Amino acid sequence: MDIRPYQPRDLPALYRICLATGAAGADASALYRDGLLVGHVYAAPYAILSPQCCFVGEDGRDVGGYIVGASDTREFERRLEIEWWPDLRRAHPLLAADGRELKFDLLMMRLIHRPFLAPQGICSAYPSHLHINLLPGLQGRGNGRRLVDTWLARMRELGSPGAHLAVGTANARAVAFYRRYGFGEIERSGPDNSIVWFGIRL
Repeated sequence: MDIRPYQPRDLPALYRICLATGAAGADASALYRDGLLVGHVYAAPYAILSPQCCFVGEDGRDVGGYIVGASDTREFERRLEIEWWPDLRRAHPLLAADGRELKFDLLMMRLIHRPFLAPQGICSAYPSHLHINLLPGLQGRGNGRRLVDTWLARMRELGSPGAHLAVGTANARAVAFYRRYGFGEIERSGPDNSIVWFGIRL
């Protein structure tokens, strides 16, 4: 897999991969009425607002994976409120949607209206954060590690002292990957401690 910086032409691929891996690493296409919603939350805003922190992987035919993130999580959240969420909130009003949309559509719409914010203590020590997704055919071949290597090198160039991420315990493969890579567990949150927060010093 060839890794290169994100280009605007890659945006449809980010949406496609985000949906294809949006169910704890499995295909989420059947879970959504609007297949763009998960990409609106977890992929596209990084490409639009933080492209210098985004990389894609090509398998010779098409983009099959990506890593996106932000070097300064709190600044990124501020920009989301000004530049990203307002249009989406108008396009997806919760009052008009409740009871009419599928369960996972509603979950993403609620995140658009009430975004999930990283704990301040984590952001202070590990200000950068990332999301990574690979299609199944590119998994288990060292590509995830190479994407993370590339992304962390960029964070070091930007002067970040550390990076964090959150992953659900349902995605056992991802949890194991981050542990093997060298991310340390910081804390757990959510129902039944089902969200694991990982961090790594840079």
